[in-house]
Amino acid sequence: MGIFNRKDNADTATATAAAAAVSPDLAALTGEYTIDPAHSTIGFVARHAMVTNVKGKFLDFSGSLHLDGSDPSASTASLDIKMDSIDTGSADRDGHLKSADFFKIEEFPTMTFRSTEAEALGGDDYRITGDLEILGTTRPITIDLEFNGAAKDPFGNERVGFEGKAEILRSEWGLTWNAALETGGVLVSDKIKLNFDISAIRNA
Repeated sequence: MGIFNRKDNADTATATAAAAAVSPDLAALTGEYTIDPAHSTIGFVARHAMVTNVKGKFLDFSGSLHLDGSDPSASTASLDIKMDSIDTGSADRDGHLKSADFFKIEEFPTMTFRSTEAEALGGDDYRITGDLEILGTTRPITIDLEFNGAAKDPFGNERVGFEGKAEILRSEWGLTWNAALETGGVLVSDKIKLNFDISAIRNA
């Protein structure tokens, strides 16, 4: 079952016919969805001191999906993440990340993502492109997604689920603070891995 338009290597006529056809399962997913923070995770991984990974997540976020079964390419996604909710398991480290060295949360309290394009890679794999805003700077990112399916939970909620991952260079958003190591290298990696586990509920 797919969410976005599928692309294949068939000839143009076959590809056009496939794009025009909408499966019943796909059409049944059409609607507006709200991301469920209680069953979703937005996390990140940074390399620390060149030798280990530090994992973190955001505890306060909201978002929505628009799934369009008749025109899957019109499907969209948006996220708003409260930077004050950053959690790496260390109060001192979280305080540093909230400070002027990093996220400047008093001036820039929210990080946002707005999708601009989506494509199918085959099977349940997809790729979504969008604008990520951090510290007032907006740059495009690409998120690889796996669609985990749709189900009705015991409370009658119609849910869809996704797992996603992306990599960014934090310096491209002005996050440049670092410290040199005596043995060479730096304390915090420029490359950051982003992880998404999303459960979204269809709006009534």
